[in-house]
Amino acid sequence: MSVLYPIAPSADAALKSPLGRAARERDAGALSHGRVMFARDLTGPAFETREAAAAAWAGRIDVEGAPAIAPEDRWCELMEIAEPGKAAGGQAEPVYEAGHRWPKPKRLLKTAWRLSVSYWRTVDGEPASPAIQQARKARRSEAAETLDAAALRAMASQPLAPVKPQQPLDIGLFEVRLPDAPHIIMPDE
Repeated sequence: MSVLYPIAPSADAALKSPLGRAARERDAGALSHGRVMFARDLTGPAFETREAAAAAWAGRIDVEGAPAIAPEDRWCELMEIAEPGKAAGGQAEPVYEAGHRWPKPKRLLKTAWRLSVSYWRTVDGEPASPAIQQARKARRSEAAETLDAAALRAMASQPLAPVKPQQPLDIGLFEVRLPDAPHIIMPDE
């Protein structure tokens, strides 16, 4: 049985009141009467330990000692994230050990646990994102220096597009095509 992901505009809505549930994008689009895209977002408070998070979300995730979640309902899981901790102020003071100078370690991040929800996000209100120019082309343009941080983040998050179509693979140095079957490549010893 496959997972039936909720259809909702946000992760909180997916937990509370989804529009429906579907395993595939086309089924989710038909149920929501619009476009959907798969999303995975963090929601809820952050917990310091996994045990505390598991106790808080016991009905949504598998917890030892509790009844198992049905396979079609496994769309939530706990994620370990890094959060800012107490910032150590000022410059690091040196510590001398065995003739070496080592700075004191700064603990700037702490570990926390949050619930990750996988769902079909409805995108009817949002326009389809236009294709953003590839960074390799944008850096050569005159407007490259005026790009803002949001445009740079959008360029960095999009997948790379090929410059030209991939060429067929070459035949190796010790490989030959058979004369009676040129579509077969044989190793030549």
